[in-house]
Amino acid sequence: MDNMILMTDSYKASHWKQYPPNTTEVYSYIEARGGDFPETVFFGLQMILKKFFVRPITQEMIDEAVEFFAAHGEPFNKEGWEYILKKHNGYLPLRIKAVPEGRRVNLKNILVSVENTDPECYWLTSYIETVLMRAVWYPTTVATNSFRAKRMIYDFLKATCDDPDGQIMFRLHDFGGRGVSSGESAEIGGAAHLVNFMGSDTVEGIWAANKYYKAGMAGFSIPAAEHSTITVWGRGYEKEAYENMVNAYGGPGKIYACVSDSYDIYNAADNIWGKQLKDLVLKTGGTLVVRPDSGHPPTVVARLLDILGTRFGYTVNKKGYKVLNPAVRVIQGDGCTLQMINEILHEMYKWEWSTENVAFGMGGGLLQKLDRDTFKFAMKASYAKVNGKEVLVYKEPITDEVKISKKGKLALVENLDGYETVMQGTKWYDRDVLETVFENGKIVKEYTFEEVRKNVAY
Repeated sequence: MDNMILMTDSYKASHWKQYPPNTTEVYSYIEARGGDFPETVFFGLQMILKKFFVRPITQEMIDEAVEFFAAHGEPFNKEGWEYILKKHNGYLPLRIKAVPEGRRVNLKNILVSVENTDPECYWLTSYIETVLMRAVWYPTTVATNSFRAKRMIYDFLKATCDDPDGQIMFRLHDFGGRGVSSGESAEIGGAAHLVNFMGSDTVEGIWAANKYYKAGMAGFSIPAAEHSTITVWGRGYEKEAYENMVNAYGGPGKIYACVSDSYDIYNAADNIWGKQLKDLVLKTGGTLVVRPDSGHPPTVVARLLDILGTRFGYTVNKKGYKVLNPAVRVIQGDGCTLQMINEILHEMYKWEWSTENVAFGMGGGLLQKLDRDTFKFAMKASYAKVNGKEVLVYKEPITDEVKISKKGKLALVENLDGYETVMQGTKWYDRDVLETVFENGKIVKEYTFEEVRKNVAY
């Protein structure tokens, strides 16, 4: 769909008549109200602003909406949208402020604010909630999920690796493109993962980071086998299938991955890779990445490392942990979640294997097994102007204190514990870190992907 007027919830179409007479201003904010992690990594708003918000509304869009809502059973504010078309040439009279993309903000703080800039369009602030909420909650949740994996892996790298900073950026690979609900989800979620890492097979996500954040090339991958390219050779020709991979993609400085559990992962590692093809792997050069894809991941990875260590050799680094011959590594992509990665790393730690020996791939656990309630995202009105008077708007349900909303126009300020949301005009409000990113149809603040990555740090 490319008609932004229809990117809303049905009941929003009826709201313009529900405000008090002489309402001229409505201000709303977005926050993450709770979750399993103490903070979120804010990301993704710029993509939607560039994709939809900078495009003017047309008469054709309005006519389509009139026809749709008439058949749908909802009233529609045709006059209001035609006013935007005539008075503002179709550009939305809104001001959107947001946290700098990539910043980590502790929960229960404002991340985005939106307000109308034309008093006739007071109703517009809430109307765009649906599209604006999607623009924030999903990429921010994925970026946060990916960041927590990065922090976890980095902690193990620091404990077991001589060069943790040089190893971290390719430790977690995005395998989620086929497991998300749509191509747009692949774009948005895939780009969000790349805030933290540089490995991805989700082409749409890499494309989105390149296009909307001027990333150049945000993500990288390597040649890799899938089961069909191995099993089509036939069970009796597993060695020839692997040999073909080495000849096709091996070489000095090259990296290639080969799924090796089509029949017996341990036999493949011990006898085929470790004996029959060992000399070829070493002579050809580069790094073979062996990929298991079944079984209990901590057990399989630990045993696989022992087999490859026995066959190809290993060294012990300065921290006392074993590092495989550079000719071989392992990637675990099956069943990976944050919890499973943690279990695998603990198992490796127990057997004194450095974290640098293994990379991880996440699919559904990275891009799909989450929702708006993962961090309890919400957008709420907190300020209005009615009959020329300021109104502090809020909700305070007695049945759920988590849903108590904030009052007034807000600012986000830094304190010793991270960030704090304050009302404009109160303490420290002039230190507001929220920046105006969109105003009256134009993007007024833009971030590069390099800036986003610097903001998130770790």
